[in-house]
Amino acid sequence: MVEASEACQSCFPWGKLKAVIASAETMLEKWKGQEGKEIEVFQEFRLLTSEVISRTAFGSNYLEGEKILSMLKELSVIMSRNNFKTRIPLINKLWKPADMLRSEKLAKGIQDCVMKIVKKREDRVKKGEADSFGNDFLGLLVNSYHSKDNNSLSMEDLVDECKTFYFAGQGTINSLLAWIVLLLATHGDWQEKARREVINVFGNRNPDSEGISKLKIITMIIYETLRLYGPSNGLPRGVAREVQLGKLVLPSNIDLLVQNISLHHDPHLWGDDVHLFKPERFAKGIAKSTNYNAAAFFPFGLGPRSCIGMSFATTETKIVLSMILQRYTFTLSPSYVHSPMPIVDLQPQHGIQVMLESLHNND
Repeated sequence: MVEASEACQSCFPWGKLKAVIASAETMLEKWKGQEGKEIEVFQEFRLLTSEVISRTAFGSNYLEGEKILSMLKELSVIMSRNNFKTRIPLINKLWKPADMLRSEKLAKGIQDCVMKIVKKREDRVKKGEADSFGNDFLGLLVNSYHSKDNNSLSMEDLVDECKTFYFAGQGTINSLLAWIVLLLATHGDWQEKARREVINVFGNRNPDSEGISKLKIITMIIYETLRLYGPSNGLPRGVAREVQLGKLVLPSNIDLLVQNISLHHDPHLWGDDVHLFKPERFAKGIAKSTNYNAAAFFPFGLGPRSCIGMSFATTETKIVLSMILQRYTFTLSPSYVHSPMPIVDLQPQHGIQVMLESLHNND
């Protein structure tokens, strides 16, 4: 796995870093005057990450992105509750259940929203207001969509890529930030260590690319949170040909679900304290974090199929977390109910409620 700090500069050019900072500042501005009051951070981070992914990857605004994400969220809930239901093709052609009808309507709504954003790009080029479709994620997709070669994207592929990037780029970071805040709220010693590191690196300044790569304690906290509350419930994989895996012989044309959550909580790999929050496991990096090898830790997948948004997610998390730690201390609210809920990613079913206190140097 590539360390986030190594890819920070290429994955996060200055313009995108500024967009994350601006979105985080908007959120933190709303928090002013909330000292001593309860804040539900999972919802706060949902709004933040929706804004960031809309601005950095699609050049659109929060409202456009939020509409797509709202439909994607509902679609994921339907998918989760129907994942293991048996489908009978002939019956489903004659009679479609309510969930199937709703899924089709949502899929059409998402496609219409994405194509509306795409059409804005196309119209700007046609009118001469821009000389290209742009170099962000959407721009690259639209360029490929209009390409004349054999590798061009179909409209269906373009929409699917946008759906994946919208959902993964928002949901993963939203959940990761929320679980980190929970763990730091219940482990004040690590919250203070992280705060000291952020202040030593940035002082009261906003994060910058050079400083982000120096956040070793924050990186350890991110990795340990991903181990305990990884965003992915498992990695689906297809077996293309018969293969032997240990003592098992896997036939071709079957689907597997690799449960990374099981490996991340295996005491044989991590020790008897596997269920404890101990960021020091990663003090010497991922490769030396387990009793055996780094392949036991893969929150973003592993090898050539690892998540393309890995560095984006960890860098955005470092920026937002640093800005929060510069301004606030936080403790867990008595109203918090612990209930992790796996949908597509791992979410807190009842949210995460914390109590904020402003730091003296920000009064």
